[in-house]
Amino acid sequence: MSEPIAWEPVPRSRTFELVLARIEEQILTGNLRVGDRLPPERELVELLGVSRAAVREALRVLEAQGALRPRVGTGPASGSVIAAMPSAGLTQFLRLHMALAHFPFADVVEARATLERSSARLAAAQATPEHLAAMREQLDRMDDPRLSLEKFNDCDTEFHASIAEAGGNRLIADMTIAVRNAVRHTLLKVFHELDDWEATAARLRSEHHAIYDAIAAGDSERAGELVEAHIRGFHHDLVYAVLDEPERGAEPESGTGS
Repeated sequence: MSEPIAWEPVPRSRTFELVLARIEEQILTGNLRVGDRLPPERELVELLGVSRAAVREALRVLEAQGALRPRVGTGPASGSVIAAMPSAGLTQFLRLHMALAHFPFADVVEARATLERSSARLAAAQATPEHLAAMREQLDRMDDPRLSLEKFNDCDTEFHASIAEAGGNRLIADMTIAVRNAVRHTLLKVFHELDDWEATAARLRSEHHAIYDAIAAGDSERAGELVEAHIRGFHHDLVYAVLDEPERGAEPESGTGS
């Protein structure tokens, strides 16, 4: 039988954050794992030397993050249980962080190109028939000339997300999906402001099909090169012109400042 976890009282300043830190410490050290139950609130109050309000606030934060799952009732099966955080929680957090941190758009493009190149290479090496079918479904939908700009953009997002899922690396997939979703509204704005949407849609369809073909053929190098060229080329030729933002490494225009 494993030894009981050592809990230490915390200072009273910013108490609920310090309670969070104590619980996170137990998770990071491996003392608490997925499926383990936290001590009851009353016991945590005594163990940590804090108020019940501070413990409840810390537990609410962990529940909102998806790290805790409450079990109602009484007895040994009740209480707060350590949960495996869902991928959606991580992607939502990254998406909001990117939106609020105001990263330069060029940095977002660079991160996206790097991540999606890795995702495409991994997908080409190990995509299953089910993964390929998911990609194919989005391609077929984008091939419909009656598709609205909004639906086209959604299918575009899902196509890139399906490549990330096929790669099999959960962290790369979640980060890839978060970055792609973070630029969704920006790309939709660009689509609406383009002079010739049909030409752009035809270009995107062609590039998407080439990426799919490389993945389906198991050609990792080509898949990675094509998806990176697709992202960089689209932003170079179209997005920056609409947004009137400088690319990474571009010389600033005269009089714009540094």
